[in-house]
Amino acid sequence: MLSLSGVSVAYDGVDAVVDVSLDVPAGEVLAVLGASGCGKSTLLRAVAGLEAPRSGTVVADGEDVTRVPTHRRGFALMFQDGQLFGHLTVARNVAYPLRLRRRPAAETAARVAELLELVGLVGYGDRLPGTLSGGEQQRVALARALAVRPRLLLLDEPLSALDAGLRERLAGDLRRILVEAGTTAVLVTHDHEEAFAVADRMALMRAGRVVQHGPVADVWGAPVDAEAALFLGYARVLDGARAAAVLAAAGRPGASAVALRRSALRVEPAGALAGTVVSAAATPDQVRLVADVEGLGRLDAVGGPGLAAARVPAPGAAVRLDVDPARLAPLRRARG
Repeated sequence: MLSLSGVSVAYDGVDAVVDVSLDVPAGEVLAVLGASGCGKSTLLRAVAGLEAPRSGTVVADGEDVTRVPTHRRGFALMFQDGQLFGHLTVARNVAYPLRLRRRPAAETAARVAELLELVGLVGYGDRLPGTLSGGEQQRVALARALAVRPRLLLLDEPLSALDAGLRERLAGDLRRILVEAGTTAVLVTHDHEEAFAVADRMALMRAGRVVQHGPVADVWGAPVDAEAALFLGYARVLDGARAAAVLAAAGRPGASAVALRRSALRVEPAGALAGTVVSAAATPDQVRLVADVEGLGRLDAVGGPGLAAARVPAPGAAVRLDVDPARLAPLRRARG
């Protein structure tokens, strides 16, 4: 549905986005993920028509919209603060884009009711935005963005102003709403957990360039380098002899570096690696520990299936550790 080809954007001669090419299939969500200043919001603004690319093209549904004004692209934008009209009720906020297009009153009322049900705000139509929580306000903003059935929804850090718990819950709701609405969307975020929860595809940006892109599971399972792995939430990256030892224990030799999740090592009586417990604690779900592993140094680990909370190993205890191959990622290169 959306195709970017060689898009570059510069401010006062300084590149902010460099030669970005991406495709977003109809009905899918692309998360553009990266640290602050990497160019992801500038890329979104170029797609929206708010920034003119120095070079490259933006194509939507086969139409080159690179030079088409923002209001004629058929896109909708949603920002982190929602930008609701404080003096209008929830229903009138959602109805606003429909009224601009002079839709019949009955059609507008039906669409507003449909959208409030979709975002879980039935019965909120007569309330003012100031009486709502932050999460509820973002739901209203999302309903308004979807009101005219945009061919593309652009979301710029839509959940970043919310606290962590609410952000996690609303990310799952956002995914459900977009899927149920059949909306093609581009989500800009710095939060990898949000990207995993919402998106079908991911583009990882660094210094204005897309360094890796593809289906979320593919990017997560095979980060392009150590920097990408750590940004995506892996706990540690090992290289050289230490990587070789972990990969051999996991039965996946051949890479020069490996990224480990915190739960990649687990206590097993017949484990391939030997270690000494540095610290250990029980959580409601499992036993977590730090072990000084021979030849590898201190690494995080978890208890195996037979290690109950009542049997948390004491500091100094000898343990054997196995490596879960599903919780590590061999890297094509250690550095970007």
